[in-house]
Amino acid sequence: MRNLAEKWPAAPDWATAVLNKDGLGVRTLSGLNQLLVSGNLSAWSKASGLAGEGVGAGAVASGDAYVVRIARDRVLAVGEQPLPIAAGWHEGGFAVSVMDAGLHVFEIEGPGLAGLVARATTLDPQQASRSASVLFAGVNVLFYRFGHADRARLHVDRGFAPYLWEWLEQSSGL
Repeated sequence: MRNLAEKWPAAPDWATAVLNKDGLGVRTLSGLNQLLVSGNLSAWSKASGLAGEGVGAGAVASGDAYVVRIARDRVLAVGEQPLPIAAGWHEGGFAVSVMDAGLHVFEIEGPGLAGLVARATTLDPQQASRSASVLFAGVNVLFYRFGHADRARLHVDRGFAPYLWEWLEQSSGL
């Protein structure tokens, strides 16, 4: 039987893979805790202690724990430490799913970020939207800035991470 895996490039070693060129750098972030929350977001906010609607595409998130808006009734909670709420259905009317293994996180930083975003999306890099869910280089990602305007994070389905890495290598000139 033909081995179809041979036609695909091998995934990089995410622990050491880094792209740097012309002041723009890309690396993988590991160890972030990611919880997908669906349902009554007000009840979830009270139960978790993470307030706010969540950041959308182009908005700036900060801190050790924050919320990224996906849809009207769905957010991704991201934390450097385990978040204080259990996975599963909650009586307040919301469900929590652990996404640590399901979403790969890239951090992109540098003055060339706006140009890269312009090549990858139809977003106006100077405008924030309510949802962080965007089509980036042909795949669905969660895109937002982190800490300051020249640093962004992308959460992508883990299966698409090698493709997105290759796109970043080819399209950004890195």
